[in-house]
Amino acid sequence: MIRQRTSKSSATHSFQLSQRRLSLALRTRHTVHTMKLATYKDGSRDGQLVVVSRDLNQAHYATDIVSRLQQALDDWGFFSPQLQNLYTALNAGRARHAFPFEPAQCMAPLPRAYQWADGLAYLNHLELEHKARGAQAPENLRAAPLMYQGGSDAFLGPADDIRVPSEAMGIDFGAEVAVITGDVAMGATPEQALEGIRLLMLANGVSLRHLIFNELAQGLGLLQGKPATAFSPVAVTPDELGAAWQGGRVHLTLQSAWNDRKVGLCEAGPEMAFHFGQLIAHLARTRHVRAGSIVGSGPVSNRGAETQGRMDWPKGYGCIAEKRCMETLQDGAPSTDFMKFGDTIRIEMKGLDGRSVFGAIDQKIVPPDVRRRRPAPIPEAAASAELNRDAREGGTG
Repeated sequence: MIRQRTSKSSATHSFQLSQRRLSLALRTRHTVHTMKLATYKDGSRDGQLVVVSRDLNQAHYATDIVSRLQQALDDWGFFSPQLQNLYTALNAGRARHAFPFEPAQCMAPLPRAYQWADGLAYLNHLELEHKARGAQAPENLRAAPLMYQGGSDAFLGPADDIRVPSEAMGIDFGAEVAVITGDVAMGATPEQALEGIRLLMLANGVSLRHLIFNELAQGLGLLQGKPATAFSPVAVTPDELGAAWQGGRVHLTLQSAWNDRKVGLCEAGPEMAFHFGQLIAHLARTRHVRAGSIVGSGPVSNRGAETQGRMDWPKGYGCIAEKRCMETLQDGAPSTDFMKFGDTIRIEMKGLDGRSVFGAIDQKIVPPDVRRRRPAPIPEAAASAELNRDAREGGTG
């Protein structure tokens, strides 16, 4: 009899828990969620999930709710309302164990993912490449997005060094926007795919242009030419962006600074030919897309304008390959080298209020044997809870 009562009690508890999850999931489907999430380094491969305040000044461990972002994504309907409550309390100054947020302590928001698919949503990027080598852009350029599947087993944090074996590989940055999805069914429409977006973040899609050129020449790739991608300190819900999130696009300016010199002020919204719903639907055409998949926009790119008979690109560029194409069109040959050891890249996006939305990606290019000094210890309160080639070298991406 004791065993029967225990079994019945356990069954009742399981039923009540499942009913609670179902109720929360149904409410979540129609609920606005505004929150910012990050993952702190803790010595493991997946880190610890933290909720970050809107102004990026404070953070709070989410351990009492869920410890890893992937866990939250797998059961978003159950966990997101609880994370939302913590976010609300944190912004109101009511979170008891809040601590100063340190981006240098962050891993990528999702340190490793089931898949990372990077698209080319900004067609100006491809058009520049074709024009620079005197070629005609394909007629079907707007029919469907181009996309490659990159490595997703170990992403870089926003302040992690970019380790490259040789400068001769043609080191390039790539300023992008990316989304993290929930489950999206095979064959989903773009509109349905948009509903599967859980979080947005910034990405630095690092490219080794000379390796990419060789890989494409062999008829396959991309592999060696695309090392680990870095992501912003913070991932935010679409609702957190407010009016800046429209039509599956982020209507804000993506800023890039190379060696502290601003080189890109690219508008991420207007010239995104394929919105994120279309990119995800393209990925899901022949496969299910599971929660924790990441889809990138490719380098944010804006068209130039002709002034006094000369083409100019006042918004700058989101990758060096584009700059070299611009120089080829202006002067007949590229003059800007790719990145060198010691160079830095900072990628950031500010909201309509002038505040940083995702925090900044701030990285340095180093050879493999250089080790940067480890970040300061986590606060106690937190702990408790080859160069100058033709512009065509580098290919796409």
